[in-house]
Amino acid sequence: MHDASLTPLDAWLRRLEAAHPVGIDLGLERVAEVARRMGLLDGPLAGRVITVAGTNGKGSSVAMLDALARQHGLSAATYTSPHLLRYNERLCLDGRKADDVTLIAGFEAVEAARLDGEPISLTYFEVGTLGALHAIRAFAPEVAILEVGLGGRLDAVNILDADVAVVTTIARDHAAFLGDDLENIGREKAGIMRAGRPAVLGSRDLPASVRATAESLSAPVHALGEAYGGERDGTSWRWWDAAGKVFAGLPDPGLPLDNAATALVALQLAGVELDEAACRRALASVVLPGRMQWRGNWCLDVGHNPQAAAYVAGRLAERPVEGRTLALLGMLGDKDADGVIDALAPSIDAWLPVTLEGERARSADELAARLEALGQDVVHREASPARGAAWLEAHLAPGDRVLVCGSFFTVGDVLASWASRAQTESDDWPIEGTT
Repeated sequence: MHDASLTPLDAWLRRLEAAHPVGIDLGLERVAEVARRMGLLDGPLAGRVITVAGTNGKGSSVAMLDALARQHGLSAATYTSPHLLRYNERLCLDGRKADDVTLIAGFEAVEAARLDGEPISLTYFEVGTLGALHAIRAFAPEVAILEVGLGGRLDAVNILDADVAVVTTIARDHAAFLGDDLENIGREKAGIMRAGRPAVLGSRDLPASVRATAESLSAPVHALGEAYGGERDGTSWRWWDAAGKVFAGLPDPGLPLDNAATALVALQLAGVELDEAACRRALASVVLPGRMQWRGNWCLDVGHNPQAAAYVAGRLAERPVEGRTLALLGMLGDKDADGVIDALAPSIDAWLPVTLEGERARSADELAARLEALGQDVVHREASPARGAAWLEAHLAPGDRVLVCGSFFTVGDVLASWASRAQTESDDWPIEGTT
């Protein structure tokens, strides 16, 4: 039955969610055939294509690459996933979220192609990816920056041959699809690399399989700490490359500096002569909601594995607070909750677990049991992130702060509740950005 309350875009998204028997179906055969029917593989998608894979740091790397490219006067398109509030966030053209008409036109093009001949079933993510690539090709940017999903080698984005391939970090996540062996995970993520084209290794702690994959392809390796690097210097930082270029006193973007250094060298390898003033402007202005995003004394971060949680804990430790630090934690059932809790615990005084919805949901009661088994103080539990945030707002003491974490769904629900309230109240706090 048609729901008259749905927008045309929402109706499409609901249809796509139900169209394929499984939500994640790794492999390129189906999506590549539809791409061929759409003509997406007939020529370059953009002047230069940069793909970004890894466990953590993909979103921040894409955001900084986008800001850097546009501050250098280049037109740019980005594709990322998932989104926090609206699906439109996944596709940005010159820094602007795609409108509904653009997204629907992409979905319609995919639908026509997949039915042109033997029908081909596609997942929600695959249709979204092909639709975004259709829009990017029409926009014809000078630089396209594409986040590769969890599959790496078998991810839908990998139907394209990128000019520069970036691998940010490798850690255990999505074990049901990628397993727990870091060498195998690294090999899968490195599957975005192409023969003879630059491969950027954005972490000093990557499994050996990542470099080995690049070398097997004769892809020039540009590794953090070897070909380029970045070091904090008080409140600013400095970047350098192997050719002797040094930019000192760069503004802290509020995002991981390894990813910032990697974004600079990736753009350079895409053929851009870096201008120090443009880099300063980009790093000072970049915004990425849900990544160490501050709203007053609330910090929101979508990190959902131990490596990401350790980074958040370290950043919180750099900002002492007079009162307590409380964590509003909501996680999906297939994530390493114990590992995340262990990583965050040194910076957290008390916890409020919340329930997430959906087939992969984990209840607040289950999280509370894990927290208590690990010796953590559970002050309350709630049926949703939004309700948890409301409870905390009513019970915080002066000087307390809150970390909202554990999932895109956790952060997104809290942001959505604030956005809804802002429509009926005079709420001057920003919904996006950082302070």
